[in-house]
Amino acid sequence: MRQNPLGRNTQYPHGYDAQLLFPIARSENRLKLGMTSVEIPFRGYDAWRAYEISWLDPRGKPVVAAGEFIIPCNSEYMVESKSLKLYLNSFNQTSVVDVDAVQEIIARDLSSMTRSSVIVHLYPLDQGNDFVICKPAGECLDRMDIECSVYLPNPNLIMVDRATHSDETLYSDLFRSNCPVTSQPDWGTVVVSYAGAAIDRKGLLQYLVSFRTHEGFHEDCAEKIFTDILKYADPQRLSVSMNFLRRGGVEINPVRTNVPLEMDFPSPRFLRQ
Repeated sequence: MRQNPLGRNTQYPHGYDAQLLFPIARSENRLKLGMTSVEIPFRGYDAWRAYEISWLDPRGKPVVAAGEFIIPCNSEYMVESKSLKLYLNSFNQTSVVDVDAVQEIIARDLSSMTRSSVIVHLYPLDQGNDFVICKPAGECLDRMDIECSVYLPNPNLIMVDRATHSDETLYSDLFRSNCPVTSQPDWGTVVVSYAGAAIDRKGLLQYLVSFRTHEGFHEDCAEKIFTDILKYADPQRLSVSMNFLRRGGVEINPVRTNVPLEMDFPSPRFLRQ
């Protein structure tokens, strides 16, 4: 049985190897959140961005590119991040005819591993790319004067005013969680857009801060935040997106929503990314 490479000493590959990709079943975390495969209350995707992609052209000259991989959240598996880094590095000494061929190979391998249709865009650096740094939409919660003493997720901090309706987008740059395998910190920006009973902003910020010592994969954190807000605030419309800082040249940006979904290419990139 293959073992997860995360947290293990690993030799970097010398040639292309799709077997380096390691799948993690989405069902494992969703069962903990009370979901079954037919009772998922959201749609969405995980937008991966990779900045350390390189291969050799047919004459042995290196080519470099950045890339974006869009993995649907209804895929059976998500990809483990270290395995993706190892996989991408397996192209380093591999000769490929052109960028379109590399793009096709990565899309094929990720689709096969996740058991879904994965979209791949590669952006050769000599042609430029559209990874424009922008500010999150909505109002920032981070300047509020609040007391924080809870550092494990506590959805009871999510409070609403049933007498007041709100349609707003709020965000925080204070999010931190931790890798469940290595305990390394993961930093990110959370954007919550909703319509429904007004959510208490101080309580929402305290709730997001409460993930500070929580251990969970990026995708799982997004789904927990979405399901907690859906349960405790019961909005008519809800979207949760998270932009995590890159580690090892790769960043993960999960999006979960219960409204019709539109994907922008490339997906938003925030200041710290």
